[in-house]
Amino acid sequence: MTSLNDAALPELAGRLSVPNYDRSAVSTGIVHFGVGGFHRSHEAMFIDRLLNRGGSNDWGICGVGVLPSDARMRDILQTQDGLYTLVLKNHAGGDDARIIGSINEYLYAPDDPAAVIGKLADPATRIVSLSVTEGGYSINGSTGEFDPRARDILHDLEPNTVPQSVFGFITAALERRRRDGLRPFTIMSCDNIQGNGNVARKSLVSFARLKDPTLADWISENVAFPNSMVDRITPVTTDADRAAVSHSYGLTDAWPVIAEPFEQWVLEDKFTAGRPRLEDVGVQIVEDVEPYELMKLRLLNASHQVMSYLGYLAGHRYVHEVCTDPQFVDFVLRYMAEEATPTLRPVPGIDLSAYRTELIRRFSNPAIQDTLARQMVDASDRIPKFVLPVIREQLELSGPIDRAALVVAAWSRFLEGTDEEGQPIEITDRRLEALQAAVRTDQDDPGSFLNLPEVFGDLGQNARFVAAYCQAREALKRSGARAAVQDLTNLCLSARKPS
Repeated sequence: MTSLNDAALPELAGRLSVPNYDRSAVSTGIVHFGVGGFHRSHEAMFIDRLLNRGGSNDWGICGVGVLPSDARMRDILQTQDGLYTLVLKNHAGGDDARIIGSINEYLYAPDDPAAVIGKLADPATRIVSLSVTEGGYSINGSTGEFDPRARDILHDLEPNTVPQSVFGFITAALERRRRDGLRPFTIMSCDNIQGNGNVARKSLVSFARLKDPTLADWISENVAFPNSMVDRITPVTTDADRAAVSHSYGLTDAWPVIAEPFEQWVLEDKFTAGRPRLEDVGVQIVEDVEPYELMKLRLLNASHQVMSYLGYLAGHRYVHEVCTDPQFVDFVLRYMAEEATPTLRPVPGIDLSAYRTELIRRFSNPAIQDTLARQMVDASDRIPKFVLPVIREQLELSGPIDRAALVVAAWSRFLEGTDEEGQPIEITDRRLEALQAAVRTDQDDPGSFLNLPEVFGDLGQNARFVAAYCQAREALKRSGARAAVQDLTNLCLSARKPS
């Protein structure tokens, strides 16, 4: 068995694809916060592809971790010289694997905060990219404004503190670059948030304004924040995945990445200090990413929420199980076509009907083994971003909301903590205590679950939505998830028949 590191690459070249470039000649041009599975299946993969094509070798990636859980990534990447295996699994059960080598450094911020600031302030760093999840930007979901409640953010807002948060490190580095007369880097969000660059701008400028208003003005005037749309299903790596890599390639990789073959990255061409030629390796460089990101957020990301709570309550545990169940496939497709798609703008070059069908095909890939549980982590951040905007727009259009209301009702039923067989549900959500308290109140006062302004904003005061939610909640209580889905489908079909 071969342990993965630089020295092993010549031996591994006979078993799978390995970097064809001299990794010792690659220097850092990108610093990335949030090195997880998605970053390694997406941005780091695209940079590796560019390096393999003979692209400029000054765009290597320095990963940075700030959370206690990032210590494991530090240890593994240090042991493996930043290398890892990316395995793409197709429907037929085959796979395509390669070793990715674009991460040439990794810094764990608690070990040496000064080293992180120094790397960010280095003139060679021209892009700082982020995949810190929807909740990592400290934006209040109901107001859309910066809401500095996180402990690390509050710490960093105190004077003369050593940074602990992503924004604390970035502002410290930008202050040093301003002081030294250096051009600022671009901040490139890779998170699944509508207007992710705009969100990153709002968070960072708001944070900086609380620290130093003159620095905030400088950032606002000089730093680029391109919006982007990113897409590749990347489930959590399991012990079975590690064992499969070992068995197939005779390779010990402590943290390989498993992903689907599909990839998409649509990126606005707005950069402060240059960028790699990502268009050479399949990235769509555009002037306006909004139509693409709305398509993805309201069709792909929303569909994960649409299928997950109902599917889980009905007994499914994997995405591909729901998406090979005809009853649920029909429900998800009709949600996308009749409730979500009418809220979209035209998307240049995209056939939306074909896109919806392709999503179901991707979701039904049994080789990915993507869990519904993964889709439901921090739902109180995801549902307000992916599903509730569709409800709001359809209410304004006097359009259909019944399927979306059933999804919200299924989420509230899921939050009770047991499935329809009485088995306990493990729920991960930073607002779990408040959510479950609201669910308990909802049982005696139907509709009160919607009176959580940090999640629903003012939707709890919309009589039409409250009525649809209460009707859906009662259907779930009376008949269960599968019957509620079928009854709603029958009702919608009946409403279409000519009288």
